[in-house]
Amino acid sequence: MLARTQTETVAFALRQAHPGLACETTIIRTRGDAERNRPLPEIGGKGLFTEEIERALALEEIDIAVHSLKDLPTNLPDGLTLGAVPERESPFDALISRDGKVLADLPDGARVGTSSLRRAAQLRAVRPDLRIGSLRGNLDTRIRKMETEGWDAIVVAAAGLSRLGRLSEAAELLKPETMLPAVGQGALGIESREKDAATRLLLAAIHDSDTERAVTAERAFLAALGGGCHVPIGAYATVEMGSLTLMGVVASVDGSAVLRDTGAGDDPVAVGSELARRILAMGARAILERAAS
Repeated sequence: MLARTQTETVAFALRQAHPGLACETTIIRTRGDAERNRPLPEIGGKGLFTEEIERALALEEIDIAVHSLKDLPTNLPDGLTLGAVPERESPFDALISRDGKVLADLPDGARVGTSSLRRAAQLRAVRPDLRIGSLRGNLDTRIRKMETEGWDAIVVAAAGLSRLGRLSEAAELLKPETMLPAVGQGALGIESREKDAATRLLLAAIHDSDTERAVTAERAFLAALGGGCHVPIGAYATVEMGSLTLMGVVASVDGSAVLRDTGAGDDPVAVGSELARRILAMGARAILERAAS
């Protein structure tokens, strides 16, 4: 449902920018979509939600691929490029609770469901008493499971709620001081073929340069760390009056170690890479090595 909504949003924006443009939507089922009942780290790593779509793009079965940017690996396949990054939705995580309670007011030992190691680690850091469990499925499935399986709350991306018109169901948007989002969260990444100049020209009309700078810094941070879905890594960049600021975090899975720092500068790649270097020096290298072993 969310993937279709995101794709239709991009198609609408393209038709608005280019009156008369015909857009046909193709839904491609990925491995990540097919295995909804297993925790993400158990299924695989990079490309879980993108490989099948990128194959269709490379074979010219489709002309563009619409991704949640947080699902798109930092290294794209040869011949493919990020053709556009539209203006970002909210990058933050949202807490939905059965009783409308915010995170601080959840009872001791409350059961909280999430599909993300990043969310789980940061939740444990601020509320060690919580019982965090793996909960996957589309938004409707997760909300239904919260009601039927005894979860007190779930944490999901605010952008997904917003795109589905359900943001009002959130009890709280978690501030970056509490929980840094996934790299690229809230942004869409529109992939195209490098040599398809005509399509890339069409995409330029819906591209947002500030969003691109922000997510480029976040993706550079992730790339320099070499982390994937097996390590809790978060980042959030903002661009205000042309100035870029990046916050980053690396945490142990149990939330006992949370390393955070902030960087700023003009070059997004340099800012992301330098912040990663500093956090590695703070002790993140040991966390990453333990996660990889």
